[in-house]
Amino acid sequence: MKSDKIGLQGILFDAKSSFMQGPALAPPLIRKAYNSDSANYFTESGLELRPESFNDKGDFAIEKYFEIERITQKNLITDQPLITLGGDHSITYPIIKAMTNTYGPVSILHIDAHSDLYHEFEGDKYSHACPFARIMEDKLVNRLVQVGIRTLSKHQKEQADKYGVEIIQMKDFNIGALPKFDAPIYISLDIDALDPAFAPGVSHHEPGGLSTRDVLHIIQNINSPVIGADIVEYNPSRDINGMTAMVCAKFLKEIAAKIVQNKI
Repeated sequence: MKSDKIGLQGILFDAKSSFMQGPALAPPLIRKAYNSDSANYFTESGLELRPESFNDKGDFAIEKYFEIERITQKNLITDQPLITLGGDHSITYPIIKAMTNTYGPVSILHIDAHSDLYHEFEGDKYSHACPFARIMEDKLVNRLVQVGIRTLSKHQKEQADKYGVEIIQMKDFNIGALPKFDAPIYISLDIDALDPAFAPGVSHHEPGGLSTRDVLHIIQNINSPVIGADIVEYNPSRDINGMTAMVCAKFLKEIAAKIVQNKI
């Protein structure tokens, strides 16, 4: 990847949320946290990533679901990785469709409490509970690895077996045995992967999850180039003193650092 900048877009969309809405409010608050005077722009590796390090396209209010693919395609610049701030997790499917139009099939590292592999949920094939079923149906990926899962239903287990999804359930999580990739990857990070103690600002509180440090360790130990990422499901309406926004901003900074460090 030749670009010195990292693309950034916000997708203001939560119409596919099944329990409560709120993630559409997240992108500007993650930006605000990133630029907070309470912190600085240095990553844990010592890299400084100021706002001008990003080719920031701004936030996009979405009226129709598949507008997300068109907007993402417009914001994708060849050789420039793109990070998306969501938004509920349904946005990942149209984003990946746009990514594969540019890069071909990708490999995905999906960090989440939920597998999001339902064929449909509450009658909606495009629910935030379904994006990875659509992605696998359309053969948009070479490999899908899911980490942190702790709500695996019988149907989703069958879907995972059907599509060859590699799942590291939370009960089996080992910080010393993380998946390795031999090709460029896309990171899809659902903030409810974290235990609610670390990230209360999510719609679905799933106890027994990853710590903030666990997720940082996963990101910092990625051994392949990263062509894009999304950070989704932060719900400001459930946050406490903006602490989850700061967690999202921290992950944004460390994912961006990994993109720079592992540049092709």
